[in-house]
Amino acid sequence: MKDKGLGDTIARFTKATGIKKMADMIPGGCGCKNRQNVLNDYFPYKNK
Repeated sequence: MKDKGLGDTIARFTKATGIKKMADMIPGGCGCKNRQNVLNDYFPYKNK
């Protein structure tokens, strides 16, 4: 699946480096999914 915007790219990077696994250990969540959606809305990639 192609990245829709900057949020998707950052999410792939954090998963590949193991940062996501650490963030998932935070009680109450880290707000990663919401942040990903906001970044995708503000910085979308243009479809060519």
